[in-house]
Amino acid sequence: MARTRSRTSSRLTRDASRLVTLAQALNRSGSRVEDQYWESQIGEAITKLLRGGQDGPLDAALDHLVQQDTGAYEILIEQAETQSESIQVEKNGVRHDVLLLVAPILAWTRYAIPAGPISATAQQALLAQLHGHVLARDVRVELMPHLLSLDQMPRTFSETWHWLHKLASRALGAETVRPAPDTEVETAHMLADTRYLVAAVAVPHGQALFRWQEQPEDPASSRDACLEQWVSQAQPTLAGLLAGCGIECLLPDAYYVSNREADRRVRPMSLRAAVNWLESAVNLPADQLRAIVAGCGETRVDEYRIGFAPAQGNDVYYGCVWPLYGREDEEALDDGQPGAAEEIAALLREYGVGEVRRIPGVLQPEFCEDCGAPYFPNPLGEMVHAELPEDAASAPTHFH
Repeated sequence: MARTRSRTSSRLTRDASRLVTLAQALNRSGSRVEDQYWESQIGEAITKLLRGGQDGPLDAALDHLVQQDTGAYEILIEQAETQSESIQVEKNGVRHDVLLLVAPILAWTRYAIPAGPISATAQQALLAQLHGHVLARDVRVELMPHLLSLDQMPRTFSETWHWLHKLASRALGAETVRPAPDTEVETAHMLADTRYLVAAVAVPHGQALFRWQEQPEDPASSRDACLEQWVSQAQPTLAGLLAGCGIECLLPDAYYVSNREADRRVRPMSLRAAVNWLESAVNLPADQLRAIVAGCGETRVDEYRIGFAPAQGNDVYYGCVWPLYGREDEEALDDGQPGAAEEIAALLREYGVGEVRRIPGVLQPEFCEDCGAPYFPNPLGEMVHAELPEDAASAPTHFH
């Protein structure tokens, strides 16, 4: 998931400078033996910060490196993710490897997408399917008893680290308190979004965590086979938790890689759900809609915003955000592939939208000062608040 970091001072603190130096040293290492030394140093430095909830120096170091040394940036962010999603814990004299696991569920609907507590019966069913089709033998699991929205997930590396430690303790038998998601937070009503199952999984050090690790030569135990079985067996339980929604289950895996895959996969669904909903909400067939695509960011395109307007008007009825991750546009160009804007336009045409217009340049990512909603481009190239006409159907509501 995308992380929004606050602006940091151009002057690095001592901790941030040390992280920059260590990441650059690892980037220039000439052997695996030297790699291990620098990785140990970085791990100790990051863990000290995460334990104290001090994300500022880590964010500052990442902000500095993304501008000055992309190789070292990739190393530091990989280390930050590794240190916050995995640990080693000793229990009764046995060292265990523990990983924070996420099982994303993509959901789309014309109603509000549910989030909230998972019943004991549903928890038991999901744990049985994890053990039966995803995890290796003898893996110990502690499942969060909530289906979580993005707004309830950790937003910093240190929050992720603390969630991991609390769940790890419970997975290994300690009677500690689970991390508490913010049940009071107002989840944004979106037509397509992701819901998350979160768990800690633990095994004795060096043993397999996942089924595909146990018999890598067996096609029946491959990642694809495990996903197929997980979808087949867990989807009925998950569908019951997401009433009124179409869903797609992704393979449970490590925290950050699963979140990134979910973020990428939900983007086309958001466009399709928007087109389908607008057809009924404003009684306009797709070929009577036009979509306006604008790249937004401070100095470069960090996301695309898509405004939907009637073919014969300039009012924006609805909008979608298509975030970019890493160097997606640059990597596509390097590979001779179409960029995100071209992919968005092709999808919109596939969904039947009558006209797709691209606004040139990079626009500022503006938001409404009153409600915080993002602004979207209209056909004139202006960033405006998306508003349905007065006679349109209401925004997504809960399914009953």
